[in-house]
Amino acid sequence: MKSYPSLIDGRDADHSRWLHVIRASALLRDEISALKLKRSLDRGIINDCDDERVVGRVGLSSMEQVRDAAAAAKAAFSEWSNWSAEERLAVASAVGDRIRARADEFTEMLVAEGHPRQLAVWEVGSAVEMTSEANLWRARKQLAEVSTAGGRELRLVRKPDGVVAVHPPHNAPAANSLIALGALIVGNTVVVKAPRSAPLATAWFWREIVDPVLREMKAPAGTANVICAAPNEVLDSWLESDDIDDLMYFGDSIRGIEIGNRWHTRGKKAILELAGNDGVLVWSDAEIDLAVTALSECFYGSTQICMVPKYVIVHEAIADTLLDKLIQVVRRIRPGYPEDEGSLLSPVMKSLEFDSMLAGAMDAGARLLCGGGRLEIDGTPSPTGYFIDPTVLRIEGLKLADTLDVVREETFFPLLPIVVVGADTDADGTQQGLFEACVDFMNANRFGLRNSAWIRDPDLIETFCRRLRNGGFLKINDSHISQAPGLPTHGGTGLTGGPFGEAHFPILRTSHLQAISIASAVEPRESVFVRLSTSESTPDSRVSAPANR
Repeated sequence: MKSYPSLIDGRDADHSRWLHVIRASALLRDEISALKLKRSLDRGIINDCDDERVVGRVGLSSMEQVRDAAAAAKAAFSEWSNWSAEERLAVASAVGDRIRARADEFTEMLVAEGHPRQLAVWEVGSAVEMTSEANLWRARKQLAEVSTAGGRELRLVRKPDGVVAVHPPHNAPAANSLIALGALIVGNTVVVKAPRSAPLATAWFWREIVDPVLREMKAPAGTANVICAAPNEVLDSWLESDDIDDLMYFGDSIRGIEIGNRWHTRGKKAILELAGNDGVLVWSDAEIDLAVTALSECFYGSTQICMVPKYVIVHEAIADTLLDKLIQVVRRIRPGYPEDEGSLLSPVMKSLEFDSMLAGAMDAGARLLCGGGRLEIDGTPSPTGYFIDPTVLRIEGLKLADTLDVVREETFFPLLPIVVVGADTDADGTQQGLFEACVDFMNANRFGLRNSAWIRDPDLIETFCRRLRNGGFLKINDSHISQAPGLPTHGGTGLTGGPFGEAHFPILRTSHLQAISIASAVEPRESVFVRLSTSESTPDSRVSAPANR
């Protein structure tokens, strides 16, 4: 059984209480027995346990330890931020090497916590891409820009904010906590909170991958700290702490926006990674088979992650063909244990909300094409099943779609609405007008994580890129969920990122821009203002000593 105490100031913390993690497949096989075992372990009724259902344990931090972790990060900041950019980038590169070397183990940790294997493989692949040379090259460019003009060296430099507290989501904490590496690269120190509901993979990553690299490279103790405690108490402690400067918060939009407001009122920076309601536009000239593959990504983890397709707009000229192919793919997606090869679906937490949204959409005129019920893990229909049969709806036109929560709100269950559009009902009768109406519909989305499109016409691609303002990431003719070298994985507008939301480069979001001008020494001049040489037109704003009077 793996055991991870809190990591505070480079040392293991002492714990009187532990949270034990039971293998997700054991919970699916016999929930009552597995939960009984967990309760006995968590309460200390059982101490030594070699039961194969138990994957590991994580120490439950006291509030004093939460404060100690913040203080340790603050104490380490001065030294860590004085490391050169290349030294900190070398740490990130070494972390990437460790991820690649232990990718299989990382995958198994995620699977043990309940991530379906295909989802876990994608998450680890994203971690590999985040630490790739292409991304580190982008990081180098973001850290500083240096030029010369008029005898000066001009620098635009990113300076770290200080201590960044990281509050990852409970549904995918380990993978999302990885973006805190960017905060480290720019010179911040970090405190990462592993969620009590799924703490093990997060603790494993920071204890087994990041911390050894920091130790080997002689980083100051306290550069990266890991705790696990009650979320509300931790957030309140961080908000009031003089040791914490920034919060990187993942969660739902209602709570996240409120937290952001509180932090800004306190004079602190809140970087919000909230809900998503990603849209996909499939035009009449799309490569249908490839588009179908991308749309099926909706069902990763039963759609309980943010950056998957949540609604689709399809041109009527290809709608029937696309839907026929999509439904064939969707009907092959069945429940399974997380360890199973090809496992994709997760148990659904919001099944009652699924029932309500589905009923509301169908009452309003949406047509059910497949799915709609609950399933046991063996695929048997059951009104009490943990899983939801992957569901596809057909909705005629943007006008109806605009009234449906299943299209306009974030869904956290495997239900994909397909909005079929035609120029005679959705625009001014022209194809250009219809296309622009579709883009305007996507712009009206209150959320703004990712959007993608399947279009061949180069002019329409440019129109899509120019006209679509919503979202932090646009993808054209590509997997909706895949990474792109050198581009961000997170960030968005609207209810996804709050009023300051945008594509999220953590190096930029957890730092501030400082301008530096270094001028060579000059003789005092008669004129108060001097200009650059004739080869440069920028005014020289240096003020020389005034002439004797």
